[in-house]
Amino acid sequence: MILTDTHTHLYSSAFDEDRDRVIQSAIDAGVSRFFIPAIDTSYTKAMYALEANYPQQVHLMMGLHPTSVKENYREELDFVAAELARRPFVAVGEIGIDLYWDKSTLGIQQEAFQYQIQLAKKYQLPINIHCRDAFDEVFEVLERERAADLRGIFHCFSGTEQQALQAIDLQMKLGIGGVVTFKNGKIDQFLDKISMEHIVLETDSPYLAPVPFRGKRNESAYMINVAQKIADLYNVSIEEVAQITTANSLAVFGI
Repeated sequence: MILTDTHTHLYSSAFDEDRDRVIQSAIDAGVSRFFIPAIDTSYTKAMYALEANYPQQVHLMMGLHPTSVKENYREELDFVAAELARRPFVAVGEIGIDLYWDKSTLGIQQEAFQYQIQLAKKYQLPINIHCRDAFDEVFEVLERERAADLRGIFHCFSGTEQQALQAIDLQMKLGIGGVVTFKNGKIDQFLDKISMEHIVLETDSPYLAPVPFRGKRNESAYMINVAQKIADLYNVSIEEVAQITTANSLAVFGI
């Protein structure tokens, strides 16, 4: 059984004391593919070190996270563009719009998001979307940039059934993580109406640990709990969930 964590911050300082154990624990649980989103330049060194230590399992994205879109965002975007030109990545991400923390930066968040989608198109890469309290704003940009070859993942999808269908229409997979196990997560109420071909699994570790670990540091190994919840919702085996969602991740990332 091969499970794929399509979104994990394994370079986070939260793992500095036991990163190797965390990764081995995940591999032992069947989670052997790790896709790593960027945040901003302050994390780049740690990302590259992680890749160097686990070149077979770790696959890097490059991008500017919306909460890092601040006064120096143009310098950060220049760095993203330069790195994409310099070496290969599996996606542009995580990019998007976040209006939970700061609504005042909406204009430059939209600009940064659209520019990075255009970079993804240039390099024929998928995008990994961060969307918090901003579905309308994210969809507005995506519709402007809609293209036959634009694809990606709505990371940590937490929207409605209608928003899920809208994302799928834009050729995005739904990134499903710990939220699906929460009593108030809501997406478990309609997810089984969505074909599993549109779903990938993720942890967003060290954040958003699934039940029964909610409130603790999340790990890629805990994705087995997410996969089991999906299996229960769709009334299939966990092995089938692993097979389908890993195939879906391959369709997005090409690896």
